[in-house]
Amino acid sequence: TMSGEEEPRCYYVGVDVGTGSVRAALVDQRGVLLAFADQPIKKWEPQFNHHEQSSEDIWAACCVVTKNLRETCWDKAGHFFDLPDFLSWKATGVTARSLCSLVCKWTYSAEKGWDDSFWKMIGLEDFVADNYNKIGNQVLPPGTSLGSGLTPEAAKELGLRPGVPVAASLIDAHAGGLGVIGADVRGHGLICEGQPVTSRLAIICGTSSCHMGISKDPIFVPGVWGPYFSAMVPGFWLNEGGQSVTGKLIDYLVQGHPAFPELQANATSTETRCQSIYAYLNSHLDLIKKAEPVGFLTVDLHVWPDFHGNRSPLADLTLKGMVTGLKLSQDLDDLAILYLATVQAIAFGTRFIIEAMEAAGHSISTLFLCGGLSKNPLFVQMHADITGMSVVLSQEVESVLVGAAILGACASGDFTSVQEAMARMSKVGKVVFPRLEDKKYYDKKYQVFLKLVEHQKEYSAIMSGD
Repeated sequence: TMSGEEEPRCYYVGVDVGTGSVRAALVDQRGVLLAFADQPIKKWEPQFNHHEQSSEDIWAACCVVTKNLRETCWDKAGHFFDLPDFLSWKATGVTARSLCSLVCKWTYSAEKGWDDSFWKMIGLEDFVADNYNKIGNQVLPPGTSLGSGLTPEAAKELGLRPGVPVAASLIDAHAGGLGVIGADVRGHGLICEGQPVTSRLAIICGTSSCHMGISKDPIFVPGVWGPYFSAMVPGFWLNEGGQSVTGKLIDYLVQGHPAFPELQANATSTETRCQSIYAYLNSHLDLIKKAEPVGFLTVDLHVWPDFHGNRSPLADLTLKGMVTGLKLSQDLDDLAILYLATVQAIAFGTRFIIEAMEAAGHSISTLFLCGGLSKNPLFVQMHADITGMSVVLSQEVESVLVGAAILGACASGDFTSVQEAMARMSKVGKVVFPRLEDKKYYDKKYQVFLKLVEHQKEYSAIMSGD
């Protein structure tokens, strides 16, 4: 039985002796198979077409598989790592964990350490044993040099020399945040130039999006993960908002539209110089916009983007996607406008997260974007227009890799702090200012955006009522 639960749970072992092997499974009271093991059994052929097996051998195999069920990827495991910590262990042989992984994913407190009661409550009290040896008892801030650097074995495999410094790691989105948020913005006419780094919000936007904001003191934001101390920038508390599906949603709606084959053919034709489908859509929107700005094409088409539930700020995985304003036509114009409405919906989702963060005590003035979607000028402009904030793009689009390199620079001792390395290694590439004259239009669309989810909840309440 598992401890820490009100009622003891019962488990059963099923053993199946086949011709070639003995198989065993651990099954719970609901009939769910929890673990599996198998062991081959011997066969003898004393003469042609005569087959024999040993009952002693079969019993021995039964004993092996039953034991193996108890000694599961659990009792035999020496260490449990998050992937970034596993990689730094492979490189250096050091089992120290990054504060980033443990604080953001493993319920570790930067101030108090591990909480024994939590592990006992969920039935994993064996982690507490031996001073938390299996899940980490040496926890280091990102950028700290690990051990003696690359081991001879790892250096050979990586094609580098032994002893090259290796830094305590970051989760990928956090590395992206580190790669953009500390850029030296002097001379670009940005409000954040005279403000502390806490006025900046890094958005790492790819298949999904992460919104990373830092503060001097802990701020609790409903529906936003954190606050996590020193999990991204040492000495600052991190809050992490997110949108579960962004780039993937745009792809899904564009590729699922009846006009998609036509779009593909047009985008790859020689006349258009083989543009990406999104560059083609952006130019098509410019063609059909007439006298009004591009964004005004969606006056009657509104999207709620939570096709995969809402991560922030509602933290509601039951929410679904919504589109209102569909027409009977299915041409390229319709596809382009649906694409635009989807991009806008993602930007409204960002505004929704920012408003939740500001209501809780953050003060944000400037957005710093990186990741695949930041390469799309329409996506960037819509984020500026809809939030009313300037957007800073890095000189290097691969900000996650720059962030990871910043950690290496710190571990090597070439900089005195992560902050110094950030300011020196993050460069502003482009600044996109909001079209403030369009503010009234986007404020109206935002009201509709919030109404959509309000209505969705009402529909749900009606359907689940008596």
